[in-house]
Amino acid sequence: MDSMEINKGIAAVLVAGMVFFLAGTIGVNLVDEKRLEKPAIAIQGGPAAETASAAPKPEELPPIAPLLAKADVAEGESTAKKLCTSCHTFTEGGKAGIGPNLYNVVGGPHAHMEGFNYSDGMKAKAGPWTFDELNEWLHKPASYVPGTRMAFPGIGNDQLRADVIDYLHTLSSSPVPLPAP
Repeated sequence: MDSMEINKGIAAVLVAGMVFFLAGTIGVNLVDEKRLEKPAIAIQGGPAAETASAAPKPEELPPIAPLLAKADVAEGESTAKKLCTSCHTFTEGGKAGIGPNLYNVVGGPHAHMEGFNYSDGMKAKAGPWTFDELNEWLHKPASYVPGTRMAFPGIGNDQLRADVIDYLHTLSSSPVPLPAP
């Protein structure tokens, strides 16, 4: 096979890719999507609009104390290393990454790391990180602190969240005692 034929084939693939890209870009810019103010067709017997737009009730989290009683620190460490190490460090005196160092976070103030640029919502939180507050935070950070810069969606599994909290609890020279179950 001649190298000129190979070059023609590669050029054809590249030109086709550029045509698809340009057609998509032009199409997105030409079509102006507008949302309707009200539905075009009213469906009879459907739920009322007021009930559909009502604010969702916040999820009730199970109490953290019984979950901490059966928490597995090794599982919590493994989960934290998988989910959190891309942004956080865990060592005493460790530097901040994208997020603050998490050593001694349990029992420490919400904006516990000196010099870290916390969001205004986090700076406004008063008091120490309790086990219940960590449970809420790790469940859905954006619900616990509206406007947080932390993009993490949260840990939905209750026991896995308790495992991570128990691991964070061990990251201290004098750990806060676990709550009674």
